Amino acid sequence: MMMHRKSIKGSKSSKLDGKGIVLCVTGSIAAVESVKLSRELMRHGAEVYAVMSRDAKKIIHPYALEFGTGNPVIDEITGKIEHVSYAGEHDKKCDIILIAPATANTISKIASGIDDTPVTTVVSTGFGKIPIIIVPAMHSSMYNNPIILDNIEKLKKYGVEFLTPKFEENKAKLPEIDEIVEAVIKKLYVKDFLGKKVLVTAGPTIEKIDDVRFITNKSSGLMGIKLAEEFDMRGAEVTLILGPTHLNSHVKTRHVETYDEMFNAVMSNKEVDIAVFAAATSDFHVDNCASGKVSSNQSFDIKLTPNKKIINEFSKVSKSFIVGFKAEYAVSEDKLLIKAYDRLQSSNMDLIIANDVGREMRGFESKTNEVFIIDKTKKSYHLPLEDKEKLAEKIVNIIKKYLN
Repeated sequence: MMMHRKSIKGSKSSKLDGKGIVLCVTGSIAAVESVKLSRELMRHGAEVYAVMSRDAKKIIHPYALEFGTGNPVIDEITGKIEHVSYAGEHDKKCDIILIAPATANTISKIASGIDDTPVTTVVSTGFGKIPIIIVPAMHSSMYNNPIILDNIEKLKKYGVEFLTPKFEENKAKLPEIDEIVEAVIKKLYVKDFLGKKVLVTAGPTIEKIDDVRFITNKSSGLMGIKLAEEFDMRGAEVTLILGPTHLNSHVKTRHVETYDEMFNAVMSNKEVDIAVFAAATSDFHVDNCASGKVSSNQSFDIKLTPNKKIINEFSKVSKSFIVGFKAEYAVSEDKLLIKAYDRLQSSNMDLIIANDVGREMRGFESKTNEVFIIDKTKKSYHLPLEDKEKLAEKIVNIIKKYLN
């Protein structure tokens, strides 16, 4: 089991390293998701300790959660006073209590101060001392019961955080696992960018050939989105300007399509502390864009004219800390660094992030990347190939060093 845990823990990020999470599971059918949820928390570095109510054991066996977390499961309070170990007033208590799924019964018991299951006992012990997140899951008619809604509002006034269920098929279902994990990370993650305004651009832009056709590039926007979310998790006020892509983000997002829209959106956000230009904005625009639909029965020449570099125009009017990206295709490492440094100087950036999109599993359309970060003194950092979420964490850590 130890080898199994090692392959999972921290595999996505280190955002929850050193954090202990009490995962309380109650008797909703959504308890079948608890193993998956515990694994996702572990993939961000957390240590997960499961506590189950009696009714939860009718849905999922404790052995499943013991296997999933690698820790013994608490399904009764014994002379070992497990509730005090996890949530008592001492230095080794856990960092957060997550009740997912939470039934109407458990929510009402907590709101009334009733303590008669391992879950409610742990919550009673940690109430007001440890952050609590409750994730309801029940039939929608139960959730909309005014007494339940009153109990939710009552607990919110005591600082308990609730996640809104996903309403489908007359049921108030668990939100997506990633959404629950994001809420935990946001609650516990270091807030070292609190008070900072951050602008991030991401994704491609399009250039119209006519009213139905356009040219673009392969950028998915994933790297920029992960950077925006990293800053957001760490307390920054983030604006993400996102080109046309199938991806979305929970951070404040302004959607654009064309170079002109991207340019105007960026230039209207000059008053930021940090600007990260991760978008693959169109290098050219179509000079002879046609109206309507050009006939496919005849030849048609397209004249492409270079666009101004948005980052160059931005650096002339903004005092922000500017980070740019430089993508090259199948070049040597030395050439990549030289070209990136030249761009850093010509665009007056503070840092530039370079990568070779001609190499496998790197850059556009890939979930992984390998990058080099270069500063004004030609000092460079090499971040080897790994998941873009982990890379985003390391890139923001380096930005933080320079701001300090």
